[in-house]
Formats: sequence, structure tokens, C-alpha cells
Amino acid sequence: MKVLVVGPGGREHAIVRALLADPYVTEVHAAPGNAGIAQVVPVHSINASDSEAVTALARQLGSDLVVVGPEAPLAAGVSNALVQAGIPVFGPSREAAQLEASKAFAKQVMAEANVPTAMARVAATAEEAADALDTFGAPYVVKDDGLAAGKGVVVTTDRDEALAHAQACFDAGGTVVIEEFLDGPEVSLFVLSDGRHVVPLAPAQDFKRIFDNDEGPNTGGMGAYSPLEWAPANLVEDVIARVAQPTVDEMASRGTPFVGVLYCGLALTSRGLRVIEFNARFGDPETQAVLARLKTPLGGLLLAAAKGELDAMEQLKWDPRTAVAVVVASENYPDTPRTGDPILGLVEAEAIEGVHVLHAGTAIAANEIVSAGGRVLAVVALGENLAQARELAYQGVDAIELEGSQHRRDIALKAERGEIVVPAGSAGVDNEQDLA
Repeated sequence: MKVLVVGPGGREHAIVRALLADPYVTEVHAAPGNAGIAQVVPVHSINASDSEAVTALARQLGSDLVVVGPEAPLAAGVSNALVQAGIPVFGPSREAAQLEASKAFAKQVMAEANVPTAMARVAATAEEAADALDTFGAPYVVKDDGLAAGKGVVVTTDRDEALAHAQACFDAGGTVVIEEFLDGPEVSLFVLSDGRHVVPLAPAQDFKRIFDNDEGPNTGGMGAYSPLEWAPANLVEDVIARVAQPTVDEMASRGTPFVGVLYCGLALTSRGLRVIEFNARFGDPETQAVLARLKTPLGGLLLAAAKGELDAMEQLKWDPRTAVAVVVASENYPDTPRTGDPILGLVEAEAIEGVHVLHAGTAIAANEIVSAGGRVLAVVALGENLAQARELAYQGVDAIELEGSQHRRDIALKAERGEIVVPAGSAGVDNEQDLA
């Protein structure tokens, strides 16, 4: 099987790496890829959101499957074009990707499917935003309704800051979704869908804030780990029954079946399980941790989803070890990242047993690998337990040199210390919720 992976980041590098481990995959290409991906498979310099260019490349390569990684190509309709050309694609249509591209749309779908989520209001003016903020109270949660690469959310106790973020979204021609604050630990669960059937992967937890102790602005994600030893035993079954399957069923009933991965961002609150957000693709950096543990061949799994055959898949097999991914980011990320600096120590990091490095924002300049984005690398480690995986991951991080770079030192630390508290009854409780 020949597979084309579309996208430039760490998520795509993780997918490429997993596909190369699939004995049924004979050839992998990436477009546009990055410096790390280019070391292991051929890369093609095209615009990932250009439907015609992606379709032409897939035809030229004779691809049996195209895997669309990022959200922007999905929202641009790349999957639509591939389906029209008769090429199997893992990634939802433009219409189905609205689950991520519009938070207001996602709230409507959840309301119709009776999926538990935060109460919310859509605001298009400063007056509507102020009224919604006062209705829900602090902490205030304000989300850009459109795509924002994981950085369009502000959670704050400062009402003026919340209003300022809403106004910035209005000034850019958008709207916002203002929600009640959800307490409790957060969980990410990837659920593969073929439009009718769903197959869950292993739960993970990521870390959005730039600094230790969850301080500073939101980023696309500074690290992740999997599995979650502290999660309720019935969590995955609960999410499938109350969140994923009802959402997939609702999308099918609308004539826009969801084929791809439904990223369920969840909160285990004192009032029960709640959906924070949906994404229409693999999350980054959770993918780096989750796929490091997946033993079931990835290519066959994604092709089954693309062809509507997930119901025939056997139970997934997992590496029993724990995976921890730590992101190394550029100086001044998430604002205006510094780029163009050489990255040293990559060979030394990968020489550590149980460690591999996945590239995100990297490029080749003057025959050396340099930084080319905000999140530059993810160092991923597999350990017999969380403590060992963390130790190995940070050994890898410490081996890498990038001037001005930053990373968190507390990825999965609370879990290692047993400090994550799940509210009683957080899973399996059906409490009131609606789109306010």
C-alpha cells in the first residue's frame, strides 16, 4: 500500500513513523513535510490546502490512501477533491470538518445528539459578549469560533481580558463562543470513524499553557502522555456511548458523514463528563505519544476507516509501556517565534534507548537542520512507568541545543506524583446541559 501524508508538522511526522512500521505499507510520501520527515521519506513541496495540487500528487504517486493531517486542508475541502477523484482519504469532508472549523456548529450538533458539553452562547457584538460573560461568571472562557491552531481560547478571571479577546475576534470579522468554566482534569481521546462505526485509541492528556504549573498563554500544546492510569475504568466506553457514536450518528443523519478522527477534548467535571471541544484531526502533541504505543498496523486501520470498514477491525493492540512527549519550542513562542537557528544534539537524543525525536517546525538551511516554526520538536520516550518515561524524555530534551528555546519541565509530573483528582461521579453521570 502506498500512502501520502499531507501536512508539515509533528503530528504528520508521528503518522509517517507509524506507517513505516506497518508491514503492509510499501511506500510513504509526505507533502510538504519538514526536515525530519525528509530524512525518512520523500517529501513534495506543495501547498497542503491546495486541493488540485494534493489530488494531482496523489494521482502521480499512485497513492492507495491519503492521510490529511492538519485542520486547514480539511476546512479547505482537500478530502472532498480526493473523494471526487476516487482516491481513498482519511480525513473528513469540508462539511464534516465544520465540527472543528466552527465551534458554534459543533455546539449545535452536540445539542441535537444530546452530547454533554459546557453551556455556551455565541456572541457577535461586545454587548452580547458582556451579557454572556456576566451570565456564566468567572473564570471566563472565550473561544474564537473559527480555526485558531489551538491558540484561540482565553480562560481568565479578568473580565476586561475576556472582553478584549472577544473584541479582537470581532475586529477580525469573526464571532466567539462564550462558555461556562469546566472544572476537573482534562482528557484527549481520538476516535476513528468510517462514517458509521467508531474505534477509540488510547486516552492521553496534553498541556496547553506555555509555562510550568499551567501558567502563561495557551499554545498548540507543550507536551502529552499516555495512557492515563488515573482515569476512570469505564471512561473510553462512556465517551463512545455518550459522545463519539451519537456525534457520528448525527453527522450521518445530516448527510455529511464524518470519516477520519474525531478528537474529543473532554473534562471530567464534578457534574459529569463534558466535551470541551471537537477537532476533526489528530491532535498535536497527543498523537506523538499515542501512536508511539500503537502496535496495530496504522495503514490498514486508516484505510479501513476511509473505506467504511472499521466494523471488521480486530481489537487494537498496544505497547504496555508509558509514552511521554515533551515539546521544544522557539524563543518567543506563542507570539512571534524566533526561527532560523541551528538545532544541535538530535543524534545524541535519538541515541538514548527508548527515545525518538519528531520534527514539527524544522527546515534545512546550508545543509543543517534549523528551526522554522513555533513548536520545533517533540521528544518522545517510552518507559516501563511514567517516572521512567519522563526521565528518558527529559534526557532527550537536555541533549538538544537550540538557542533561546523553551520547554516545560512538568509534563506529566502531577500524574507521576499521583496528584490528579477525578471528581466523584465524573464519568457515567448524565447531568443537564444545553446550548444556552
